Amino acid sequence: MSKYYKVQKTTVKSAGKEIKLLILKPTKNRRPREETPGILWIHGGGYITGMAKMVYISRAMALVKKFGAVVVAPEYRLSKEAPYPAALLDCYAALKYIKNNGAELGINTSQIMVGGESAGGGLAAAVCMYARDKGEVNIAFQMPLYPMLDDRDTPSSQNNHAPVWNTKRNHIGWKAYLGEFWKKEVPAYAAPARQTDYSNLPPAYTFVGDIEPFYWETLMYIENLKKAGVEAKADVYPNCFHAFDMLLPTKKISRKAIAEFEKNYLYAAKHYFTKQKDT
Repeated sequence: MSKYYKVQKTTVKSAGKEIKLLILKPTKNRRPREETPGILWIHGGGYITGMAKMVYISRAMALVKKFGAVVVAPEYRLSKEAPYPAALLDCYAALKYIKNNGAELGINTSQIMVGGESAGGGLAAAVCMYARDKGEVNIAFQMPLYPMLDDRDTPSSQNNHAPVWNTKRNHIGWKAYLGEFWKKEVPAYAAPARQTDYSNLPPAYTFVGDIEPFYWETLMYIENLKKAGVEAKADVYPNCFHAFDMLLPTKKISRKAIAEFEKNYLYAAKHYFTKQKDT
């Protein structure tokens, strides 16, 4: 047990399935509830691999240990168990859990945020769209880091042979996740880059390396948000591959990316609020 945070576990029902949730709460310098965001943090893995415990090496840990947020990480269903929309529904069920259990979690439900890396970033964007359209949960801020958003080849994802994630792996991941939708009409909730309406989505921050497959789709997502009048920002790091901040956290450029991420989170925690509706 860390002196900086405590871990709790629970489950939530999603489409008849019990989904495990990993909850991280700060123990040191505890902020009052009205100053404590609740963050849904979604792990990566190309929709085909990964686990909730990846939160321990994610950017979300500093949000708990350094800044006093509460983080909920769902053990959503991977594609080998169930393709789209299972993962989206699981993450949305976790989002509703955060809203409905604000007092128990010790959070300000006017500051529910969503974030994640890679496929988790893609799911974060999809959850924001789904929540907007459902009208049940209002999200104050989104942090989809180098997100997996587009099932189609893009200028940066085609013929990409960079380390960690490349064109071949991208095709495998999307084919597994989309299931029956592969090569058919793909919903925007499955591949958020196919969205045509970016209005009324939460403010966003992200960063991405310029040699990785998701470079182009990340920047397009931010650009589309901005065109719709949503506050959004992306930082780009030259010669950086996928998940460089997690794999090489002590490198100078990774430390810079981490510092900028934390700076933008702190700005959001101070400025972005959205009250919940009674549902």
